Amino acid sequence: MGDRWHVEVDRGVCIGSGMCVNHAPDGFRLDTARQSHPREAETDAGELLLAAAEGCPVEAIQITLAAGGEPVFPPEEE
Repeated sequence: MGDRWHVEVDRGVCIGSGMCVNHAPDGFRLDTARQSHPREAETDAGELLLAAAEGCPVEAIQITLAAGGEPVFPPEEE
């Protein structure tokens, strides 16, 4: 069984570019105010979700491991 991720969007930072929906349409949606929301707060790990987080122009998407809360994206600074 693969990892499960917890996905959050900081709507105070989100600019509604829609890049997340372009990268992972099954993972994100835009509301009527063009603010991004994850379709599911907890989901299976996936390359498209990670690409969406990495492609967000304002880094509004945070992904952590559902079990334990370790950051997946953005990675912790060393």
